[in-house]
Amino acid sequence: MPKRIFDLLFSALALVLLAPLFALIALAIRRDSAGPVLFRQERVGRGGRPFRIRKFRTMVMDAPLQGPALTIGQDPRITRVGAWLRRTKLDELPQLVDVLQGHMSLVGPRPEVPQYVALYPADLRARVLSVRPGITDPVSLKLADEARVLAASSDPERTYREELLPAKLREAVAYAEQASLWSDLRIIAATVHALWFERPDDKVPRIR
Repeated sequence: MPKRIFDLLFSALALVLLAPLFALIALAIRRDSAGPVLFRQERVGRGGRPFRIRKFRTMVMDAPLQGPALTIGQDPRITRVGAWLRRTKLDELPQLVDVLQGHMSLVGPRPEVPQYVALYPADLRARVLSVRPGITDPVSLKLADEARVLAASSDPERTYREELLPAKLREAVAYAEQASLWSDLRIIAATVHALWFERPDDKVPRIR
């Protein structure tokens, strides 16, 4: 309960305080390329329930028709403003609305698309999906070499499915079994430090 109360209070306050930034980002996206400001996509949430995640759009409007779901590095589908949003992780800010609505938490396993959730082993699926997915999570901090692994692979999709996804699942299960408000606060602090005080990695892979 303390975790959910914190999520509600933090996300509501952040949405109010960040409203001017949201407006500026929306204007930049509209001026940079044609299409909607927000990108919506089905993800799998707590208990296996699907929801449509929100992000600021970082790719051209017809990106799903031009390439794979997994994007790495200098993908030509990424817009100029989108590259900056991804680098700073500001494209994730609209998920504060998802937190407020109860689909997500500030901290939790990152929500996957159904095609990858279908690959979860049965013994891990229930445990990973027992908590709300989050905007940030321990995996994002621990698997810092994910971009390099995928960039070096001749088949990034296969590498993600067979190597990285199992590692992410192990971390997600570990988080789900010991999640607390205090552990969330530590992860949030570590995320802020990584974003603003460490050198950004322009090749961070994303699942659209």
